Amino acid sequence: MRKLIYGMNLTLDGYIAAPGDDIGWSGPSDELFQWWLDQELAIGLLMYGRKLWEAMSSHWPTGDQQPDATPAQIEFARNWRDTPKVVFSSTIDKVDWNTRLVTGDAVAEITRLKADDGEPMRVGGATLAGAAMRAGLVDEYEIVTHPVLVGGGTPFFTALDSWVNLNLVETRTFPGGVVLTRYETRR
Repeated sequence: MRKLIYGMNLTLDGYIAAPGDDIGWSGPSDELFQWWLDQELAIGLLMYGRKLWEAMSSHWPTGDQQPDATPAQIEFARNWRDTPKVVFSSTIDKVDWNTRLVTGDAVAEITRLKADDGEPMRVGGATLAGAAMRAGLVDEYEIVTHPVLVGGGTPFFTALDSWVNLNLVETRTFPGGVVLTRYETRR
């Protein structure tokens, strides 16, 4: 059975994007970017909702060709293109870059994928991750909290139907007061 990880940058007041889908507050330090790269290199399948897919696919296919790209950004872009991806959306009709589109039941497909053997999977996007959380499918949470308050936007956690008990497995501080907390679901 594959592990399912949900991890994103978020604000101190719990949002992954400010109003208007603004993520300008989340620019990572070189050290934090390297940490995210290390996590992504261990992932065998990326799963995105439409909004996160649009954000990632607007930059990373050519992220390694940007004149100011760091070595970590170059490696991230190459890994992003090479890693298999599944996008869950009923409003787009085409995806590229080693990606498959699923327009049907996301929870059923994530459950099917999770039952396979293989490397860990990452789910991204609050709506998609929320559906996986409510179905009890998320095994690990990587919460990278930035010291900024935005007062609204897209929350990291969506409404759950029941408690999710977690075990803290890691904490780490990055430059700028950014704090990582990583939890495993207690089953």
